[in-house]
Amino acid sequence: MVATIPPETTGAPDVSRERRHPEQYEYRQRLGEGGFGEVYEAWDTRLQRSVAIKTIRHGGSAGVDLVREARLAASLRHAAFVKVYAVEEDSDGQFIVMELVHGRTLKQALQDDSVSLSTALDWVGQIAEAMRDAHASGLVHGDIKPSNLMVEDDGRVRILDFGLALRHDALATETVSLGSTVSAGQTDPQGTIAYMAPERLQGATPDPRADVYALGVILYELACGKRPFAALHGLALAAALVQTSSDGWDYPDSLDTPLIALIRAMTARQPELRIEGMNEVARRLAELADNEVSRGTKPPTSAARRRPLPRAAKLAAGALLAVTVGGIASWQGLPHLVTLRTTVHQALTPYSEAVEMEQGLAALRLFDRPGALDTAQSHFEHVLARTPDNAAAAAGISLVHSARYGSSDRDDETWLQKADASAQQALRLNDQLALAYVARAAVREGQGRFDDAIAACDRALRLDPANDFAWYIKAETLRRARRYPEARTTLIEASKRFPREHVFLDELGSVEYEQGNDAAAERLFRRSIALEPDAVMAYTNLAATLLRENRADEAARVLQQGLQLRPNTYLYVNLGNVLFLRGDYLGAADAFKNAVSPDHGDPGSYLNWANLGDTLLWIPGRLPEARQAYEKARRLLAPRLERAPHDVLLVSRMGLYSARAGDTPRALELAARAVALSPDSADVLFRAGLSYELLGKRKLALDAIARALHLGYPRKYVEAEPDLVALRRDPNYHAD
Repeated sequence: MVATIPPETTGAPDVSRERRHPEQYEYRQRLGEGGFGEVYEAWDTRLQRSVAIKTIRHGGSAGVDLVREARLAASLRHAAFVKVYAVEEDSDGQFIVMELVHGRTLKQALQDDSVSLSTALDWVGQIAEAMRDAHASGLVHGDIKPSNLMVEDDGRVRILDFGLALRHDALATETVSLGSTVSAGQTDPQGTIAYMAPERLQGATPDPRADVYALGVILYELACGKRPFAALHGLALAAALVQTSSDGWDYPDSLDTPLIALIRAMTARQPELRIEGMNEVARRLAELADNEVSRGTKPPTSAARRRPLPRAAKLAAGALLAVTVGGIASWQGLPHLVTLRTTVHQALTPYSEAVEMEQGLAALRLFDRPGALDTAQSHFEHVLARTPDNAAAAAGISLVHSARYGSSDRDDETWLQKADASAQQALRLNDQLALAYVARAAVREGQGRFDDAIAACDRALRLDPANDFAWYIKAETLRRARRYPEARTTLIEASKRFPREHVFLDELGSVEYEQGNDAAAERLFRRSIALEPDAVMAYTNLAATLLRENRADEAARVLQQGLQLRPNTYLYVNLGNVLFLRGDYLGAADAFKNAVSPDHGDPGSYLNWANLGDTLLWIPGRLPEARQAYEKARRLLAPRLERAPHDVLLVSRMGLYSARAGDTPRALELAARAVALSPDSADVLFRAGLSYELLGKRKLALDAIARALHLGYPRKYVEAEPDLVALRRDPNYHAD
């Protein structure tokens, strides 16, 4: 007997079993799959030619609409469009038979090598001429992007996939979707966003000007080597395209002014300012191509490529942190305001103080993205270099320094001192500037002077009720001060004012989490993820909530979703917690090491070092490393506790670390103080109980642990603690 490999293991399913009629088509391999069906390569036995067949699944009106609209697409006569041969139907459903195109897509061409300017002008010119005919016929493509454009071996460009296209009627109130004529189904939602006109991202129906915009982005990408905002993805990318103008995109110095002018005219943010039709685009491209030839550039050929244009410099990336359930004094990003600083030639983009400030504040809001703090600081410093007495820029610098300190970006108190100095400077320069009081509030929160921070936020809000920084810092300060009803009221009001800002949902979820309202916290964190799927902090907050509800498997899945976006210290912390509860102590230790590493985590977090110490206690032979981790935690925590001696979290944690270090008087004093500060906190009582057990105070330990369990502290955490083994054997442990 001869063994055979199942078709699915080769990437080519057994299509002969899936599709049988009509018999004139022999299905060979699946080329792709989409929402309405699948695309196959097939052999037409009657006409003896290869074809592409798109099958359409039964269900709803989608198949009927696609077939009807495929007939409209078949009316296109320009050679660049894929030909539709037939619309068929069999027992499995309807399908479209079309031309099978060979070559490589523009997306592949951009990935494989650089493209000369003359080649880029030729390709874009071909597309413009073809789309001019489509628009004249009343058809709009709606999804022009590199993966939908194929270059054949002879240099001809073919336009694929009219599946998202529309029949345009300027007088009509509705539009009709065109049928798909793709020769290969590809799912590329990120590409679609990158080439989508701003008005379409805001819900407008596509018209010919949207196709002009998409083609302008492709021209930019071919000429500059990357698409605009190449470092952004998802909603952040969409926000950047909506909020910025192509006048500020990064154009290489070597690019001629007429080409830059054409790109800007094709990609103007306002549709009414954009080149209206493909006829004008084709004309101007032809002029540019003629100029290239007159300067001695050879016409493009498929066998040889010209020397590529310089590519725009890549943006530097650095690790950033944001707000989390644990109460870090920092601001998490508001993605719809994000913009990236561009290094456009001075003659093309004149300096604007207002633009620099806007972009600096936008970057400051985006704390869970790499490089945001550096970008914000660069913008503010640019303003101060020209205008040293600019109070707003000084306040911005202060907020950057506070964020670095608050997120433990550095194990250095200097950040807070710098923040304080800049905030004082801002207020001296302009004591009527709301942002200056926001800067003061951030410093006071970092110093643990919560009343002063709240007063500064209130002053800022009196000056500017729409200042989102002031709303957030006030709410976070109220939460850290454990003034939960006020924090909740503030956050509800802020959410009404800023309904699209997920950070207020995160903070409100943290308020519920700290009060043990896990169901409410879970709902809020899930709403935050739905609002901004690219922000990692909601993932770690949700995972923490699920862990406390004993839903470790769900928590692990959420953490992996977050880690797929980007590494983050809090994601690693909660991953360590999941692995610890599963008994995988070596894996947990690795996760906590990532949490304190300079590359993936936060070496300035005392809590992360303590987590590492807790885990190392379970691994034989690792006690010296555990003690080193605890000592590191104590050193990092000490200056914070000195500034905020009544912060119960800091007090209870320092008490536990002192107990592990054998400092009995200090540990007893801190444990008693923590319980007095917050007698109804399950977390505080657990830490006090553990401290008492380490100090040999069994009766006090049993009492504190019993009260913690009564208040909802998970018993599994108690039974996972190695230093409570003897206590758990005590008959009085189970007396409750």
